[in-house]
Amino acid sequence: MNITEQIQNDIKEAMKAKDRERLSALRDIKSKLLLEMTKDGGDGEVDENAALKILNKLYKQRTDAAAIYKEQNRQDLYDEEMSQAKVIKSYLPEPLSNEEIEAKVQAIISEMGANGMGDMGKVMGQATAQLGARADGKTVSAIVRKLLA
Repeated sequence: MNITEQIQNDIKEAMKAKDRERLSALRDIKSKLLLEMTKDGGDGEVDENAALKILNKLYKQRTDAAAIYKEQNRQDLYDEEMSQAKVIKSYLPEPLSNEEIEAKVQAIISEMGANGMGDMGKVMGQATAQLGARADGKTVSAIVRKLLA
């Protein structure tokens, strides 16, 4: 069962359970996936990598908004954003630890024969392709910089 089907089934479950917060988050995920399916050049399907990128983006948006609400002492909005972020996070794979990312990046550098900051773009392209949604781009970038320096 792919992510799109899982979301659809979970929407039905949330409706039956009358869980409004979960339902709201799931509907938002579904709408973003539908937009991806129907965009120009789309084939009516969303592959797993694209779905995970969408989920990561939604999760980051929710946590960023929650941080802003917390700064402005809006606990009600903060709680709502965090509950939606929790629902979104349940569909994301477990992120890699910094040590795992560093090991994979080191393997990529060795494989490519990269030996300086001039090769950072090549290494980053390969690293993002291999690590996908399991690693944050900023973290990967920092590790690549450290290893190439």
